[in-house]
Amino acid sequence: MTDLFLKVKVHQGQNLPFVIYSKPGSDEIIGLFQVNDHVYLTESFSETGFIMAPFDGENYVLIPEEYSEIITEKYELPAISEEGTVSQEYDETAKEHFEQLVEKGVAAIHSGDFKKVVLSRKEKVGGTTKDVEHLFPRLLANYPTAFKYCFYHPKVGMWMGATPEQLLKVKDYQLQTVALAGTQLYEGTEKVHWEPKEIEEQQYVTEFILDNLKDWASEETLSSPYTARAGNLLHIKTDISARLNDKESLKQVLEILHPTPAVCGLPKEAARNFILENEDYDREFYSGFLGELNKNFSTGRSEHSDLYVNLRCMKIKKENIHLYIGCGITKDSVPEKEFFETLNKSMTMKKILA
Repeated sequence: MTDLFLKVKVHQGQNLPFVIYSKPGSDEIIGLFQVNDHVYLTESFSETGFIMAPFDGENYVLIPEEYSEIITEKYELPAISEEGTVSQEYDETAKEHFEQLVEKGVAAIHSGDFKKVVLSRKEKVGGTTKDVEHLFPRLLANYPTAFKYCFYHPKVGMWMGATPEQLLKVKDYQLQTVALAGTQLYEGTEKVHWEPKEIEEQQYVTEFILDNLKDWASEETLSSPYTARAGNLLHIKTDISARLNDKESLKQVLEILHPTPAVCGLPKEAARNFILENEDYDREFYSGFLGELNKNFSTGRSEHSDLYVNLRCMKIKKENIHLYIGCGITKDSVPEKEFFETLNKSMTMKKILA
């Protein structure tokens, strides 16, 4: 057992908050181990530490640098194949329930309530290990291009995930974000055909970001849409960059971007209201955002923020594990097809649990 995972075990035993994480393409794990069990919240986004924000609400939990011990550790990827076998069995009742939800969303789109809505479901998985020392290296091995994390707070719970989606990166006022949508299974090539529905969905996301950044940033540039791989899935992605007008703009930009159309819909408020009224569970931190806020604690260099959308995640409880999965719904969505898209996405975490 390494020093970092020994520290995880000690902190769990003492019911103290911690987060360990590894960035895309990195061979380094960073851990913040809070020295007390207080729930720190951020309001101004001027604090330094690791932030965990929910889908809805303003209780942005922070593990602050000033009250944490910080450990950084190099690692070698474990010898775990990406070709794991995971059962694709599913519950017929859950399938029927989700398809009814999608039908309701499509009907609301045809009625003109909104253009797009992202609907999700929660799936319980039992009979598997919940040991961080076992699960986290599997995340590292299977999803090297994702942001991998394990977050624990005794008053919040334990969350773990491997998300492909950057929400925002800021350094020296230079802002970088992405527009990500559409999903296909990776089957050996990134040269795939995208349906008009998926191209349209991704364009919604791009236009939303550009339109809403105008008051808080300038010098916007963007790439052409391209296919990007995240584990066993492919998405359409556009890279966007801009320059923040000032440091205080970070809070406003985050409020604009979160929740993104990729996890909520368009127009955002109408889609969010539909989600809150029609999904039969609380998303909590699923489809929120997380990551480094005003970080300078491992490099000593200038502050920067590096935040990700909390996708492909699970909440680890004593009795079972909750997986959270969703998909974007537009006027052309087929309910059964959307259910199977959530099933494909669930394999990201199920592979870790296998």
